[in-house]
Amino acid sequence: MKFIAIIPARYASTRFPAKPLAMLGGKTVIERVYEQVAGVLDDAVVATDDSRIYDAVKAFGGKVEMTSTAHRSGTDRCWEAYQKQGKQYDVVINVQGDEPFIQRSQLEALKGCFADPTTDIATLVKPFSADDPISALENPNSPKVVIDRDMRALYFSRSVIPYLRGVERSEWLKHHTFYKHIGIYGFRADVLRAVTSLPQSTLEVAESLEQLRWLENGYKIGVGISEVETIGIDTPEDLARAEEFLKNLNR
Repeated sequence: MKFIAIIPARYASTRFPAKPLAMLGGKTVIERVYEQVAGVLDDAVVATDDSRIYDAVKAFGGKVEMTSTAHRSGTDRCWEAYQKQGKQYDVVINVQGDEPFIQRSQLEALKGCFADPTTDIATLVKPFSADDPISALENPNSPKVVIDRDMRALYFSRSVIPYLRGVERSEWLKHHTFYKHIGIYGFRADVLRAVTSLPQSTLEVAESLEQLRWLENGYKIGVGISEVETIGIDTPEDLARAEEFLKNLNR
């Protein structure tokens, strides 16, 4: 199978404008993301809507495509960039442009999900630890996932799922393995084309989680498990934490 990583990177961001061009350990965030995926998959390309990001990627020798400013999501941007490649791949891996610490093991786990021919889409989860604070589990900005015995996603939610009846909430992490969603996706190429034309679904609107649109429309989402702790960058405060994380990695 042939795999391509497409990295959507927008300049405009409400919480952190120009985030892909922010410096992290002497390199831009987008360069660090690109370095983490290039060479692991068969190909990698940045998909952007801004000439500044385009020029920055070209400057460090990366592949990049200019895409429309009108896209509603990174998934739509990925599809446009994929169409511009001029050759076919079996699977498109959508790597967020704010994940500079994504690891080879995570990409390999995503790839492994497609060994099952019935898998349409793949994503990753990380188990919460029994030692995590209950506030981490209850954080609505950290979606949770329930999976079945075949390692497929049953549901994603910003609420804590499942509910443990008869157990004190403060003890939940000690009595059940909860899974935190890691927002990296793989799509079979024909599925990526199809999902970009789907209208928003009721569950998606309710939870503000795009992946619920795919589940509501019957797509099978395979789940890989990762034990890797990474730091996504959504805010300037996250960038400061990422700097510290990078320093510790290099010690």
